[in-house]
Amino acid sequence: MDRPRTPSPPVLLRAARLLDIEKGEYVTEGSVLVEGERITAIGADSLPDNTVVRDLGDVTLLPGLMDMEVDLVLGGADHRSPLIPVQEDPAVRTLRAAANARRTLRSGFTTVRNLGLFVQTGGLLLDVALKKAIDLGWVEGPRIVPAGHAITPTGGHLDPTMFQALAPHVMPLTVEEGIANGVDEVRKAVRYQLKYGARVIKVCASNGVMSHTGPAGAQQYSDEELRAIVDEAHRAGVKVAAHCMGDRAIRAALDAGIDCIEHGFLASDETLDLMAARGTFLVATTCLTEAMDLTHAAPELQAKAAEVFPLARATTSRAIARGVRVALGTDAPAIPHGRGSKELIALVDRGMTPLQALRAATVVAADLIDAGDRGRLEPGLLADIVAVAGDPLSDIAVTGDVRFVMKGGQVYRD
Repeated sequence: MDRPRTPSPPVLLRAARLLDIEKGEYVTEGSVLVEGERITAIGADSLPDNTVVRDLGDVTLLPGLMDMEVDLVLGGADHRSPLIPVQEDPAVRTLRAAANARRTLRSGFTTVRNLGLFVQTGGLLLDVALKKAIDLGWVEGPRIVPAGHAITPTGGHLDPTMFQALAPHVMPLTVEEGIANGVDEVRKAVRYQLKYGARVIKVCASNGVMSHTGPAGAQQYSDEELRAIVDEAHRAGVKVAAHCMGDRAIRAALDAGIDCIEHGFLASDETLDLMAARGTFLVATTCLTEAMDLTHAAPELQAKAAEVFPLARATTSRAIARGVRVALGTDAPAIPHGRGSKELIALVDRGMTPLQALRAATVVAADLIDAGDRGRLEPGLLADIVAVAGDPLSDIAVTGDVRFVMKGGQVYRD
């Protein structure tokens, strides 16, 4: 018989500094009072009688960081798994995802969007299963906004057979697993993901760099198919994120009503201006353009990367300068899980101030996923709190030195 849980006592976290992410200034000797899973006060003068006081020392308290582009199911502590694809059944993939989730949380990222499985699962939504396990407290990990399977045409960038250039019939895939062609099939694919727990829809709107599908950025879904995907998702109150690199494909995605562009590597100035005017989000995944391990990629893919990645870095800088709403996303495991701070460093290198980069990983990301309960350290919000060594407004790299992680009032790293 389960015993009733004893409520945790209130906790006061004290630190040398607390960052007010919206004002862009520090609260010196900042403190946060946490009761249950929520923040109840900042700089509390009076405390409940049973409050536990935790002095964290010379650190900066930040809101829990958010990564808007990951796939926890793929990769590991480095870019690759030691297993070959035929050894990775859905159970193994999910267990690996649990390890990646723990690594991600302990690196200071308390919320992620898991943007689209592109593996054979028999129709199982592994990221939804992982989300349930985390929410129930069975495994440690960040809050997950799951996409289920990415929606992609046959031979599209996120058709998993494209990454290995597999022969026909080696890996048969279904509409439920996201391989969908034509308006009727894409509607069915979206409905299936939504039925089984997806909270965002990921669509492959253009070709990419690391797949055997021709030039990077070529539009892959028709305008009609893109509109059908958006229509299905939006009628269910769910946003759509599009893997999209080419300028023409991005314009088609914008015209279809896509909410968020992933990568956007080859966008023109005119398209970036349109995104800024419409408030369309960009998840630039810019760190991977210099940190992604390409040593095992086919020569033709290495050649594409050598051409596209320098252009992509410049595009991110132009997007920042034009006021596009850039939210942080790593595309892990394109860079290893647990090293999301490298994306913050890359955003600063592209032209953001450290404060802008931190906002990309907090308040902007919260706006993208309509999560008004996080992204700031304020009374009433979730107690998702990270402590990093040093002063991140002076040196963004200190976000890689995480000393403390709390999610929902529970400590996961101390």
